[in-house]
Amino acid sequence: MRFIVDECTGPRVAEWLRKKGYEVFSVYEEARGITDEKIIAKANKENYVLLTNDKDFGELVVKQNKPHKGVILLRLKNERAENKIEILRNLLEKHSEKITNNFIVVTEKAIRILEK
Repeated sequence: MRFIVDECTGPRVAEWLRKKGYEVFSVYEEARGITDEKIIAKANKENYVLLTNDKDFGELVVKQNKPHKGVILLRLKNERAENKIEILRNLLEKHSEKITNNFIVVTEKAIRILEK
């Protein structure tokens, strides 16, 4: 599995994913300021799962039906990197087989998977 980590999600999450052996494109490190439309298009074209905190991607994927290879939307009250990493670790351990091609909304209390 490959990930695009959105700018708002941060470089520490991208670094953690790399340490876990995933291929990562960090928008913060490699393409700051790129538009959401370009991010989702790159993710789809290059077979990346998008990891973001930006609910605008819900609009692009769910309402505008933009093609994607998977989106994980973190809707967290605690936005610290440590919390994002812990939530992501839990998601990957319990639901890794459902990440690709699905839209997933994750909070501290729930995981909602919208399957294609």
